[in-house]
Amino acid sequence: MNIIWLGHASFRIEIGEAVLLVDPWLNGNPSFPTERAQEATKGATHILLTHAHFDHVSEVVDLSRALSVPVVGQYDLMGYWAEHEKIETIGFNKGGTVDLNGIKVTMVHAVHSSTFQTADGPVAPGSECGFMISGEGHTIYVSGDTDVTADMGVFNALHEPDIGILAAGGHFTMDMKRAAFAAKTFFNFKTLIPCHYKTFPLLEQSAELLVQALPDTNVIEPEVLVPITL
Repeated sequence: MNIIWLGHASFRIEIGEAVLLVDPWLNGNPSFPTERAQEATKGATHILLTHAHFDHVSEVVDLSRALSVPVVGQYDLMGYWAEHEKIETIGFNKGGTVDLNGIKVTMVHAVHSSTFQTADGPVAPGSECGFMISGEGHTIYVSGDTDVTADMGVFNALHEPDIGILAAGGHFTMDMKRAAFAAKTFFNFKTLIPCHYKTFPLLEQSAELLVQALPDTNVIEPEVLVPITL
């Protein structure tokens, strides 16, 4: 399995027979070299979307068409796009599980907001979420944009994720201190990858606090397009 950071909160996850693009934001992402977009998306089987803010969603419809792959996410947003954009979608909801080429993906709760702009003004179909992705003997918790929630204890009890991908940049999501609290209080991660940081000056620029707070966890500060093989 390879987990490849594409900058900000975007990932390419190669797991089993699936290649999942999670919240892909390439053009306009200050952390991503745009000339390597084809490399980042080649062979993708599905696009997973946690919510509809521009830094997660701005390229999803175009990528779905260009790659001929479905977008997988919250039912209301997927229904909106299926109707208005005529793209292939897989809509489900929190607590539900879908099978993506043999990889089981369960949608879990997150605490954030979720809107995107249209010619008629902002639209808010559906709500924010995270995912549990299970395959190859691992379970990955992708938090999406969220704060710490007590629900995380339920997530761990039900799914026992060994890998965490946590939004940890602060201002819009948990910061490093809060992400460390979430990891220590609710989870038993073997590997933890922070994201949604370093992109803008407004966000945290280092995960050193997270590393220091979790000495028994393999905290990996990802590098763009450098595979983390687990």
